[in-house]
Amino acid sequence: MVTLASGPVGASCIIDPMDITSRLEFPAAPEQVFDLLLNRDFLIDVCKAGGATDFDVTVDGTRTISRRTLPAPEMARTFTGSTITITEDITWGGAEPDGGRVGDLVLTVDGQPAKMTGTVTLAPNGSASTVTINGDLKVNIPLLGKKLEKSAAPAIYDGIKVQQDVGNRWLAGSN
Repeated sequence: MVTLASGPVGASCIIDPMDITSRLEFPAAPEQVFDLLLNRDFLIDVCKAGGATDFDVTVDGTRTISRRTLPAPEMARTFTGSTITITEDITWGGAEPDGGRVGDLVLTVDGQPAKMTGTVTLAPNGSASTVTINGDLKVNIPLLGKKLEKSAAPAIYDGIKVQQDVGNRWLAGSN
């Protein structure tokens, strides 16, 4: 198991070859963070800050779909070419009395046998909020799948860290 962490306030991540667990902390109530996570302009900023060369963002009620083209991880380039297009689809459930919510997450790589499925949980944490991402990453390529999963996991973490950084800027009013 590899553990990656940022500074004292920010994203942290635990990565097993197939399991990804990441926790983001935002200095705002769950309702405010939820509004942020459904803000199309915020999601566009996340795509730009993450280095997407092309992107499309859709917000439909409590469902967000972010499709972005990014440089492919070095190890995957033999299979993908120089870029990959990732689609992140999150469908949020209703609010709990404390403002928390759970969303279903599906992340796919166009034209590749790679997929991450899991949940995104928004929960209050004192006067702040925590967003926890739990997912199962699978690359269905015989003999190489586990190795490619390990090489893709840090890129997924980097994308989550970008969301933390952009979210902090937005919540501070610096968007």
